[in-house]
This record gives sequence, C-alpha cells and structure tokens, in this order.
Amino acid sequence: MPKKRLTGTVVSDKMEKTVVVEVETKKPHPRYHKVVKKWKKFATHDEKGAKVGDAVMIEETRPVSKTKRWKVLEVL
Repeated sequence: MPKKRLTGTVVSDKMEKTVVVEVETKKPHPRYHKVVKKWKKFATHDEKGAKVGDAVMIEETRPVSKTKRWKVLEVL
C-alpha cells in the first residue's frame, strides 16, 4: 500500500527537528454544493531545515514520537 503524500505550509518551526505543517483541503458541501475549505495541522519530522512559510511535501511514516507520524520529503 503506498504511503500518503500531502502538500502544505509550515506554520511553526520552534521545536528541534519538528515542524507543524498546515494542510488545506477543499471539498463541496454535500447538500449546498458550496466549496468549503478545511485545514488540518500535522506535527512533522524535519531533517531538511524548513522555515515558517515554506511549502513542503510530507509523507506518512512510522510513529517517530507521541505526535509525529509524518516526515518532510522536500521543501518546494
């Protein structure tokens, strides 16, 4: 089974080797058909040195710590 890959924006880099990435998804409302935006934040393992505001691609991985289940693949 392939690992999930998402693209998002770094919103926090205050921790060592961890960044918080915000991923935005757009989806039509099932009844009213208006496109609704939703955001989700992921604690992500970062060896690449991403900074706040960078667009990054993240990939699902084994649990690295209590909250980290994603890693940074590349800074876009």
